[in-house]
Amino acid sequence: MTATLYTLPASHPAYAARLMLEHKGIPYRRVDLLPALHKPLLRLLGFQGTTVPALRLNGRAIQESRAIARALEVERPDPPLLPRDPAQRARVEEAERFGDEELQPVVRRLALWAIRRDLACVRGFLEDARLPVPPGLAARTAGPLIAASARINGVSEERERADLAALPGLLERVDRYVEEGTIGGTEPNAADFQIAPSVRLLMCLDDLRPLIDGRPAAELALRVAPRFPGRVSSVLRDDERALLSG
Repeated sequence: MTATLYTLPASHPAYAARLMLEHKGIPYRRVDLLPALHKPLLRLLGFQGTTVPALRLNGRAIQESRAIARALEVERPDPPLLPRDPAQRARVEEAERFGDEELQPVVRRLALWAIRRDLACVRGFLEDARLPVPPGLAARTAGPLIAASARINGVSEERERADLAALPGLLERVDRYVEEGTIGGTEPNAADFQIAPSVRLLMCLDDLRPLIDGRPAAELALRVAPRFPGRVSSVLRDDERALLSG
């Protein structure tokens, strides 16, 4: 079995794909691309879409973390990512969908917003990057690429304020999934891998970490996705921070 995973540094969905490959015991080669520039590069590499994670598995091109989870289940059923019981599987798939469609984009926008305000933090997020240029050079020239990524992902002051206001409710939903046993069990499933990297990235933001520490979502993130490099210092204004408490 041959596997090459194309990612971006500090990409939480790409981290999810890495964790799933490792859970399945599938060796893979990881290639990090530069933000914004990755979109045309993925097309040149033969992928139909322009998003990461992008996996070439035995010659087949697969994109997006949920699709990768399904492909890995077919290639190597054990250990499973999805429960065999239909009712349990439905609960896991709903949590997985929430992590992909609702939580993940909010986390991406908030992270980009914060990093854009503290570009000095970029070097920390490149600690384990595998880029085609030296990390120091990538960090020094990151400003335009971060700005382009922010535009591509719809980052704006209005959107940031809405995301900050929505974040407590999203974290409460993660806590409920843990408390009801959908995620956070002895054996991680596809929803664990979908959600934990997003929460773990949020924990790299000094302004947001106090909102997360001590709750079930934090325990899940630190157990399932412990290795997330980078830290963003406090960048929120008082009026923005107040949105976190309603």
